[in-house]
Amino acid sequence: MAGSSHGHGHTPAAWTGVIISFIGFCVAGAFMVMAQPVGFWAGMVLIVAGAVVGGVMRAMGLGQTPKPLEATGAPAATREPAGVES
Repeated sequence: MAGSSHGHGHTPAAWTGVIISFIGFCVAGAFMVMAQPVGFWAGMVLIVAGAVVGGVMRAMGLGQTPKPLEATGAPAATREPAGVES
C-alpha cells in the first residue's frame, strides 16, 4: 500500500484529526493507569473531538474529495480448479 497513488489520508483534515485523537488515546491511557476516571474521560472526549475536528475540516474543503473506484478488468469471482469442486 505504500506505493498507492490515491493519497489516502494525506490531507490537513486527516492529519489534524488523527493527531488530536492520538493525544486523546495517550491521555486516556495515562490516566487509566493512574486510576483517575476524570482524566480518562477527558482523554475520551479528546478522541471524539479529533473525529469532529477532522470532519469539520473536511467539510470546509481541507480533506480529500471522494473518487469513484475503478474496476481493473479482472473477473469478480473465479471457479475452483476441477479437482477441488465436489
